Amino acid sequence: MDKNELVVVYTTQGTLRAEMAKGRLESVGIPAMVKFESAGRTLGIIVDGLGKAEVLVPREFEEQAREVLKENP
Repeated sequence: MDKNELVVVYTTQGTLRAEMAKGRLESVGIPAMVKFESAGRTLGIIVDGLGKAEVLVPREFEEQAREVLKENP
């Protein structure tokens, strides 16, 4: 298992909450990125999963990231 492999630690509809979660993780030193469905971003659609956004972190930070987001996503 590659410790730098990215894993999803948070999923939401739309990018706003995902970006907020990413910022929360980065504020405690956890590198994070947001992956989103481009159709949802382009068209502003957030139904049927088209607006799904995911926050990913390197596997080595997964447990710590989940704890941080459990307290305050």
